[in-house]
Amino acid sequence: MKFLDKAKIRVISGHGGNGMVAWRREKYVDKGGPAGGDGGRGGDIFFVADENMSTLLDFRFKSVFKAPAGENGGIKGMHGACAKDLYIKVPVGTIVRDTKTGNIIADLTENEQTVLIAKGGRGGRGNARFATAQKRAPQFCEPGEPGIERVLELELKLIADVGLLGMPNAGKSTFISAVSSAKPKIADYPFTTLVPHLGVVKKDDEGSYVIADIPGLIEGASEGIGLGHEFLRHVERCRFLIHIVDLTAQNPVENYKIINNELKKHSEALGNLYQILVLNKIDSISGEDLDKYIEEFSPLAPDIFPISAVTKQGVNELLHFVSQKVDEIPKPVFDLDIEEDTGAYDNDDSSFEIIKAAKDAYIVSGGKINRLAKVTDARNTEQVVRLQNIMKGMGVFDELHKHGLKNGDTVIIGHLELGYYDDEVWGG
Repeated sequence: MKFLDKAKIRVISGHGGNGMVAWRREKYVDKGGPAGGDGGRGGDIFFVADENMSTLLDFRFKSVFKAPAGENGGIKGMHGACAKDLYIKVPVGTIVRDTKTGNIIADLTENEQTVLIAKGGRGGRGNARFATAQKRAPQFCEPGEPGIERVLELELKLIADVGLLGMPNAGKSTFISAVSSAKPKIADYPFTTLVPHLGVVKKDDEGSYVIADIPGLIEGASEGIGLGHEFLRHVERCRFLIHIVDLTAQNPVENYKIINNELKKHSEALGNLYQILVLNKIDSISGEDLDKYIEEFSPLAPDIFPISAVTKQGVNELLHFVSQKVDEIPKPVFDLDIEEDTGAYDNDDSSFEIIKAAKDAYIVSGGKINRLAKVTDARNTEQVVRLQNIMKGMGVFDELHKHGLKNGDTVIIGHLELGYYDDEVWGG
């Protein structure tokens, strides 16, 4: 299985349905009145953490997610149906960042944790909503609100209890395959592990814990040398680390120090994480050499376990100790700087643009203005007056005057071409 731990996606929540201008016309019902229904709400977009996912690979093949729009209002006071919400599954451990602000807006660390990412647009009101004692036959309705469009960065940090560290070919893959059902690639050359692997290990009594194996680290990994630097983030959330050292290497003690130095360069928290030191490949060295290495490592690490991942010598004793430490050491708590996600609700599209199309013609465009124009009939004076009043409140006419608007000029909004005259209703 391929592995992907970073992705960029675009989400668009559902557009609200437009309201309806309609009238009640029934036999024996005199002056039935307005009966236009409201538009339905657009679909919301949620992220849901799923423990059955272990990579962001799915987002390489699909990067745009759009929730359905609400239905338009109908006649006889019938409201449009609200759209279904869209739920996007992501792996547990996914951090969500808004690319526009750079803020972290969500950290999904628990299975089935659900976060609202983009609220659907509100449905527009039908003309029945605007009937009053003074205005019994309103000729206008509201357009639905637009959906929210966002570009988001997803970053995956695997959730594991224990992280495996070591130089390339230290025996990490052999170890995780010996103690769990994980099947990483094992071969006699560096960097056989190209992506992180997770293995589930049963405890001595009941329950289990998860071990994460990342590609081998080398000197300079924190600066981008080798492969492991890309995946150090996946052991940041572990309770503790198992540091595997190859005793057949040229200088095991120096290798141990190099890895720990890279951890500290990556982050202070990772450098200070508790470690169990595992001296691997004892089946390939003499007993005298093993005693010498244990003596050299004793001042550097409090808990040392000599093992052979191939023959499984000493592995059971190590796993018994690891199970105890999993129970003793709590999961680290990360206080990420998560900002209040106002972007999930912010569908204010009141901005507009003015272009002088000709000597006496101006084009006005903008999300809200375009939507209002769509539900405005130029032949209906009441609808035109409502559009005019809304645009005054938005400051559109002030900007038009700055661009040189004068009496008799034409203002073009969507399909509407309306003549402008001071203090008068537009004409078509």
